[in-house]
Amino acid sequence: MSVTGEQVVTADGPFAEAKELLAGFYLVECESLDRAVQIAARVPEATLGLVEVRPVMSLAGFEL
Repeated sequence: MSVTGEQVVTADGPFAEAKELLAGFYLVECESLDRAVQIAARVPEATLGLVEVRPVMSLAGFEL
């Protein structure tokens, strides 16, 4: 995902190798993928095209 001015551009991939580029992450709980993209667009690195939005599996209902 990248932000240019007020425009948010999303793509389905390809994704970079996390071992090569991962410098940190935000974990946010959202009601939809669209809301997650809105939040990610506010990250300063989004203007450089350096933000990825990925779903995380919910463990709700799993007993460990």
